[in-house]
Amino acid sequence: MAQSKQAIKADLKNTLNEDHPVTDKLQDTLHDSVDTLADKVGSAEETIRETAHSSSETLAKKQSEIEDKWNQSAVKKYASENPIATAGIAFTVGMLVSSLLKRK
Repeated sequence: MAQSKQAIKADLKNTLNEDHPVTDKLQDTLHDSVDTLADKVGSAEETIRETAHSSSETLAKKQSEIEDKWNQSAVKKYASENPIATAGIAFTVGMLVSSLLKRK
């Protein structure tokens, strides 16, 4: 037992690696491919998250702007002051649109 266990393991590992050069090359290539793919997927995920966050902020801002415009509009004021007339107008417009769509 002139060699230590670690030296024997190292020799065995080297022998195994030398016996399968094609397999080892394929293994290295596949590992590189998986690493590259993981980097690309990670980058794509980050881009998607940033875009979704940006879109969410933009939509919230637009919603706030539309709410402000609606609260200041004359239509809201009229609808609040004349709810029965507003319902009648909505009903009439609905009937008109419905009859136009039936003709096609």
